[in-house]
Amino acid sequence: MITASYSTFFKELAQNNTKEWFHANKRRYETDVKGPFLELLETLLPQLKLWDGQMVDDPKKALFRIHRDIRFSKDKSPYHTIMKAGFSPGGKKSEKPGYYLGIDAEHIHVGGGLFMVSPTQLKKVRQHIAKNPKQLIGLVETPTFRRAFGLLKGERAKRLDKEFKAIAEQCDYLFHKQFYAFAEFPVSNFYGSERLVAEIVEHFEILTPLNTYLGKALENQEYYL
Repeated sequence: MITASYSTFFKELAQNNTKEWFHANKRRYETDVKGPFLELLETLLPQLKLWDGQMVDDPKKALFRIHRDIRFSKDKSPYHTIMKAGFSPGGKKSEKPGYYLGIDAEHIHVGGGLFMVSPTQLKKVRQHIAKNPKQLIGLVETPTFRRAFGLLKGERAKRLDKEFKAIAEQCDYLFHKQFYAFAEFPVSNFYGSERLVAEIVEHFEILTPLNTYLGKALENQEYYL
């Protein structure tokens, strides 16, 4: 379970983000942070497999490294101060719609959808939306979705291809270049509590119809690209 020791480690790491400090506290990281986080992933994966049988079911394959890639960054801090995981049929770095979980010292972050969208994928999603704009509106503007995630998030384009302009007047989501939902809540409310799993699963379940919709858009071969 995630406990106060989890948060304490990351608060201290934020103040001592060096290889020397991390190596001196490696046992704490394994016991208080990585171990509980992997246990949480292992608990979540069977539920995700029920929704999508192709979901990668190894928690270690869903886990992102705590080491930062600092090659092109001005910030040379070697470690992330958050544990992150991505769940998708194609693995955590898949281009398919998926689910995201991150836990830092203060907050639990849950979300999913399509974040890294190639031009080809974007064209397919927009054509899928244009075919039946009310379907997407019906998924992301329900009271349940709005209470859990607020508005559908994502970077937006300033211009659209001609084929989408008229439909965009009734479905503003066509301007999106990303299609994802995101929410956060205090981790301290769930220290040592089994309610954490239920809370994450509830958010993921609300998100599942959006992922299914986006997945169908990418799989559809009828669209001209």
